[in-house]
Amino acid sequence: MSLVIRGAGPADIGVVFALIRELADYEKLSHEVVATEADIAAALFCENPTLFCDIAEWNGEVAGFAVWFVNFSTFAGRPGIYLEDLFVRPAFRRNGIGQALLGHLARRCIARNWARLQWSVLDWNAPSITFYKSLGAELLDDWTLCKVTGTALVQLAERAP
Repeated sequence: MSLVIRGAGPADIGVVFALIRELADYEKLSHEVVATEADIAAALFCENPTLFCDIAEWNGEVAGFAVWFVNFSTFAGRPGIYLEDLFVRPAFRRNGIGQALLGHLARRCIARNWARLQWSVLDWNAPSITFYKSLGAELLDDWTLCKVTGTALVQLAERAP
């Protein structure tokens, strides 16, 4: 069996978007996907990308992906990777693909002297939590993820002086 991990290119936008939709279905969040292929392509393939994607292929078939962006630790004084999405299609699970994608990102951090690889996991996703813990991931129970979107985002912006 053969695993290849490669950066996504413009010709991959259809499959990248399909994987985003499959992940949203798995997470029961399809109703939150408002992005279009064009939105994702613009973020990935512009002159100064704000988003990056690595695709895992198993025997030539697209098996999964990692979508990430660069973040920054002010405490460490160095950048890092924030993994926005990690997804392996169900038919390809249990082949080490998720671990290979995470290892690929970890090597990128080490090679660039970046401080960390960071991500979030839904609290109901016990299989993923178990998997991440097995890789040495620290679950930060004392931190709560926050987000402001939609109307609340607009209202917050309007309150700014």
